[in-house]
Amino acid sequence: MTDLHVSISTDRAAWNTALRDFPRAHILQTWEWGAFKQATTGWQPIRFAYWHDDKIRALVSVGVRRVGVFKVLYAPKAPILAANDPDLLAGVLDHLEGFARTSGAIWLKLDPDVIAATGVPHEDDDAPDPFGAQVIDLLTARGWRFSADQVQFRNTITLDLTRSTDDLLAAMNQTTRRKIRIAEREGVTVRAGTLDDLPVLYDLYRVTGERDNFLIRPPDYYEQAWRDFIAAGLAHPLIAEVDGVPVAHVILFHVGQTCWYMYGASSDQQRDKMPNYALQWAAIQWAQAQGYTTYDFWGAPDDFTESDRLWGVYNFKRGFRGVVTRHIGAWDYAPNPLLYRAYVELMPRVINVLRRARG
Repeated sequence: MTDLHVSISTDRAAWNTALRDFPRAHILQTWEWGAFKQATTGWQPIRFAYWHDDKIRALVSVGVRRVGVFKVLYAPKAPILAANDPDLLAGVLDHLEGFARTSGAIWLKLDPDVIAATGVPHEDDDAPDPFGAQVIDLLTARGWRFSADQVQFRNTITLDLTRSTDDLLAAMNQTTRRKIRIAEREGVTVRAGTLDDLPVLYDLYRVTGERDNFLIRPPDYYEQAWRDFIAAGLAHPLIAEVDGVPVAHVILFHVGQTCWYMYGASSDQQRDKMPNYALQWAAIQWAQAQGYTTYDFWGAPDDFTESDRLWGVYNFKRGFRGVVTRHIGAWDYAPNPLLYRAYVELMPRVINVLRRARG
């Protein structure tokens, strides 16, 4: 589709309104996500709308950042397309490739929310997606490279919320249903969180990070992410309590037709009462009641083996009997292949040298 008209959006309400109408709208393409990354990590957002016949047919919020003397571009979970149309995608790529060249970027990374296949690889439910194959062929033919730096989870588990609540519960494995009942029997209650609960949310997240050995940023980082999205109606915290004491939480992000389980945390206490199972079941029911058609568990292993770092949490999520969904991943476009190669090969070495020099 070569006759696309491109405009730059400067209106938050207009951008988010347009985004919500797309079948695969993604939270990482909202106005708020671009503003959050700009404030916390320095990515300057530019928001492109692609028009055809007076209708917006695609959206791309791309971040621009300087790394030393280099300029790099990244558009998470983009482009957002009105339809699975290779010609439309080709038109968008024409513009983005031109933008990368004229802006002097050494690479442009796209991470489309395009499904490559569903099911576990090499098992009975493994089913390639035809449009995903078309997109991979198109990117390859245009000289894009599968990125060595995969920023987002490539794989996830999604749950179809168009089924009845009884069907969703019946489809779970027996252990998951049993643990939901244990939580109910042990007096675990779940309530909606508010902005006043931000200190509680962070404290539980800090405890989880220390226990599970993952990086925790300062409180201001999470407060800005959670506060801005909650205030914009794009995030919803749920808190599990035992005898009125918070013991776990989830923070759901949502836009368009999808609700994502993006953050979760739990205390070291009362874990035997299964609060995380109660929370997930409450979250699924909340998303369904709000009219969302898909619940995304946000993350599954890259390699479906027990050595993968996500294997334990994957088994927890699989108990709810969603569909393993594998995306095509992030792809890089390099206007100058020599500079791109120098960046991806030399920069990690330079960073390691600097780290060693700092002791």
